[in-house]
Amino acid sequence: MIPASEVGRITRAAPFWLSLMTVPLVLAGAAWGGVWTLLLPLYAWGLFTLLDALTGLYEENADPATPEARLFWYRLVTLVWFPLQAAIQFGLIWYATRAGHLDALEKAVLFFGVGVISGTVGINYAHELMHQKNRLERWLADLLLATVLYAHFRSEHLRVHHSFVGTPRDPVTARYNEGFHRFFPRVLRQSPVSAFRAEAACPGGTRRTRSGAISRCRRRWSRWRSASGGGRGSRCSSGRRWSRSGSSNSSTTSSTTA
Repeated sequence: MIPASEVGRITRAAPFWLSLMTVPLVLAGAAWGGVWTLLLPLYAWGLFTLLDALTGLYEENADPATPEARLFWYRLVTLVWFPLQAAIQFGLIWYATRAGHLDALEKAVLFFGVGVISGTVGINYAHELMHQKNRLERWLADLLLATVLYAHFRSEHLRVHHSFVGTPRDPVTARYNEGFHRFFPRVLRQSPVSAFRAEAACPGGTRRTRSGAISRCRRRWSRWRSASGGGRGSRCSSGRRWSRSGSSNSSTTSSTTA
């Protein structure tokens, strides 16, 4: 086990900071085009696979009693990622549409790479941030997810996946003998529906007034509406009774595994 005094060293957190190397690769691809545009997806997908092959299996675990103050370098990389990702996305939209030296294929590959890092890095960091107690970190998670039009993930992950993982009620639990080619489109189809249902039920509504519960859920989905270009957010209903696990007492599970 890695002692707490060792966990807090920047050298231990350094592998996570390799994600920031994607920033100069984006700039290089935008500036020079050609094969430079390929470096971004190759780096994002291939780097840690290569490191795993070179360094072998690492079986040590950090001391779970490590105080939060010693996790500064791990937290910091997740906190700085949103402004970097937003600058890359919106800055590249502005630049690439005016860059005469980039043809259609180069632009397509370049933006494909931006999509890769927004998912490979951005969604993973958003997952870490949404599990924190600090309001700023949870807010950054929402913003990261909104930039990739995946804002429903927070509601679906915290209110559905954590309560029903491994059961048919969890859309992101793979069904028995389900291949990736069936799993992936099913998750994309079912997860937003599951998230909207969880928000519409609004478990906090039993402790607050109906108007208060509605306003809280509207704040959550306002970021989704602004990122997706409009649409009405789901209303919270305080009429349902909720169990401690967060599931509605009035709902039943009828689906079965394949």
